[in-house]
Amino acid sequence: MFKEVKKELESKSVMLVAVTKTQPVKVIMQAYDAGYRDFGENRVQELLEKHESLPQDIRWHLIGSLQRNKVKHIAHFIYLIHSIDSLKLLKEVNKEAGKFQRIIDVLLQIKIAQEYTKNGMSEAEAIELISSADYLEMEHVRICGLMGMATLTDDKDQVRKEFQNLKTFFDLLKKQFFKAVTDFKYLSMGMSGDYDIAIEEGSNMVRIGSLIFGERS
Repeated sequence: MFKEVKKELESKSVMLVAVTKTQPVKVIMQAYDAGYRDFGENRVQELLEKHESLPQDIRWHLIGSLQRNKVKHIAHFIYLIHSIDSLKLLKEVNKEAGKFQRIIDVLLQIKIAQEYTKNGMSEAEAIELISSADYLEMEHVRICGLMGMATLTDDKDQVRKEFQNLKTFFDLLKKQFFKAVTDFKYLSMGMSGDYDIAIEEGSNMVRIGSLIFGERS
């Protein structure tokens, strides 16, 4: 499925982040050899191990929850952090990126699902962060868009509505805060079970694991 999924999404101008959670290095290398370069991990420890073992031109995405005390371990190489859910976390990323004279690209994670287990900030909290003096003074982070996870449900209408809501909010932020900022361009929503709906509703970045690699054991 490596080349089939990649070809389908490239035809739609959608960035594919291959989620490699629990996948062994040899399997990830098969995807790499098929042309994949963007890989996503949920946990920092697993990400570090794979970063050391795999080609250095891979663009690593941290897509899971990130604790502030773990930022220092990935600040020197991480390509994109999808899961910024507070000003405190963003400040920590900015601080650690500064130690390496880097600018780290990030997405704000917005809570769109009905499940209490899903993380993310509210729309009001996101606007407060973007408007804050603390954020405006940061020199080592760059907000490049939004990420959201829909409710895990068979109700496709609910999933579609949640994606629609995130796209509406993305457009609002683009108009009000990032109108002249070309880097604010990613709407990361959609996984193996709902990526088709997400793309229909405006996603241009999807995080897919099982559809590429098969179900995890």
